[in-house]
Amino acid sequence: MKHIVIAIAASALLAAPVFAGEHEAHHGEGHGAAHAEGHEAGHGAHHKTVSNKVIAAQRKALAKSTKGKGFGPQAPRDIDAVEGKNKRVFSQAPASTSMNLCNIHFHKNAEHKAKDFSIYAGNGNGEGYQSGYTYDKSLLSEAELAPTRHKICDSSHSTLRPGDTIEVHYVYSTAQIKPGKGLGSCFNKDIPKQNPQLRVETQVYVLVHDKHALSFKKLTKFKKQGGLYQATGIPDNTGTPVQYAGSTTGPGYNETGSPYQVTWSVRPHVAKVNIATVGKWCKKNAFEENHGHGVRNLVKNKKLLSEIH
Repeated sequence: MKHIVIAIAASALLAAPVFAGEHEAHHGEGHGAAHAEGHEAGHGAHHKTVSNKVIAAQRKALAKSTKGKGFGPQAPRDIDAVEGKNKRVFSQAPASTSMNLCNIHFHKNAEHKAKDFSIYAGNGNGEGYQSGYTYDKSLLSEAELAPTRHKICDSSHSTLRPGDTIEVHYVYSTAQIKPGKGLGSCFNKDIPKQNPQLRVETQVYVLVHDKHALSFKKLTKFKKQGGLYQATGIPDNTGTPVQYAGSTTGPGYNETGSPYQVTWSVRPHVAKVNIATVGKWCKKNAFEENHGHGVRNLVKNKKLLSEIH
């Protein structure tokens, strides 16, 4: 992990790759190819999807840019596949109960892959949108899939619809901070040389048109407990979290490695959430989030993955 003073100085740049903002991944071979080979597809008439060649080129660029450079294990990954050959180790972050919640955001479609969210959404636009993994919508009822009257968390890249999958990242830091917007909220600006550890508690949700489903407002609640900010609504019935050593994510890292070290805790099962409550959250929340972010390509290169114990 680079010195935090570097991270703070470059926080505006890093917020996009870490939290997959609107202006991600505008560099590299894959980006140009995406526009050269794109064709109409995806969620709407104005979305483009790229060919397998573009994704293959991005994976090749990632392998090349990280070879022999000392990058640690990367994320996201298939949490059901335990093998990894990256031997660079770093200290495991403490339990989230001993850290401060610094940020909550979500990605449209799951960045990680597991049995419960294993349907590939497609290559997307080559910059993280309309890609990732989803829950099997055929398992939902007709009522759960009924369309909403209003657009939910609408952006130039995506609109959420019943049946969609989202991956929520509850980001924790060992720094003494208050929860807020983006990466900067995870670092104590008064102590620029501090080197906090990071942990991401991860939960995948499927959106349903059902007022009796879980409330996103409750799922994202937080308060101070024992002097530390804690997310109090993370489900405790979605399986034992799979813990592994990885990195920050976001499509800005599709072709270059993330230098940041993150301890991940990814729950293997989904929970259903009332889509209307997600829409309300997007209109007002402490993190200034208003849309679903893009996803980084699933990391499959075993040289860039840690072993899951």
